Amino acid sequence: MYAIVATGGKQYKVSPGMLLDVEHLTGAVGEKVPLKEVLAVRTEDGFQIGHPLLNGAKVVAEIVGQVKGPKVVNFKYKRRKGYHRKVGHRQDLTRLKVVEIVTNGTH
Repeated sequence: MYAIVATGGKQYKVSPGMLLDVEHLTGAVGEKVPLKEVLAVRTEDGFQIGHPLLNGAKVVAEIVGQVKGPKVVNFKYKRRKGYHRKVGHRQDLTRLKVVEIVTNGTH
């Protein structure tokens, strides 16, 4: 069983028990977060596709931690002008553990 969900402007293929790093979501560690933008679900019964979302479907995930992504370095340089600039960035991420996938009110 798996689902395709959208959060933070990205799409993820998730299954129960999976760990996932997504764009920052507010919440404390241990709190359950519903991801309601479910695009498709694959179950034993078949494959359901939303237009664009599935009504009544959601993915319940638990917040495992608030982490930071890898450092991205941006370096600007203009030759022979004495201009150089170095800027670093680390994106705030939320680590989620998928607990269950609910489709149309049933498991």
